[in-house]
Amino acid sequence: MYITTPGLVLRETEYKESSRILTVLTAANGKITINAKGAKRKGSKLAAATQLLTLSEMTLFENKDRYTLTEARSVELFRGLREDISKLALGTYFAEALESLSDEDAPSPELLSLGLNALYALSEGLNSDGIIKAAFELRLACLSGFEPMLNECRACGKDSMTAPVLSLSGGTVYCAACRPEGVGECVTLTPGVLDAMRHIVSADPKKLYSFTVGPETERRLSKICEAYLLTQLGRGFRTLDYYKTVR
Repeated sequence: MYITTPGLVLRETEYKESSRILTVLTAANGKITINAKGAKRKGSKLAAATQLLTLSEMTLFENKDRYTLTEARSVELFRGLREDISKLALGTYFAEALESLSDEDAPSPELLSLGLNALYALSEGLNSDGIIKAAFELRLACLSGFEPMLNECRACGKDSMTAPVLSLSGGTVYCAACRPEGVGECVTLTPGVLDAMRHIVSADPKKLYSFTVGPETERRLSKICEAYLLTQLGRGFRTLDYYKTVR
């Protein structure tokens, strides 16, 4: 059976002398593994469309849950990433995180949209890298079932809090006076960070990156969103470590 679908290349692995094995995120079929025969061959029409961090229109032959690429054309190359090693490293981290949290053969339209919007914003410089990174991480956590409860203090119910703290493991906020024992590591949220996190959690996808904060708030926001995602997942990412060495 043949299917045609747009897909974002999350990972490419060399296979034999002239082929690639691709991990691709699609809206309808989720994360799928594709054999791109001959994609590395000189002059191959598949070469550009099978690059890492490329959105391509792909025609696939499916047989017993195995996919073989028969035709492909690149739709978006995100050229801004390929001209800046720091942006490319950050985009690769986005790809590894998406691969980790997407499921095989399960529809993933929201994850694909998040990834594409983040890569486009990063490529085009629609906001600072730090804000794009923070918004991607927190929104990814939300889409993966780890949305933090930020609207009110978990203990007293007040939505206006003095020096609120966020439990990284519990995903709940508390007034400084209400912080209970035994909730794991907590981080203090400034008003600017809390407002930014509330925006990220609830914003329309097209407006996710449409906010600004001061340099110190951006620094704290990026650090906290990263810590929250990694704590919820209980793991790190080698691509994130690499990004930190080149940014």
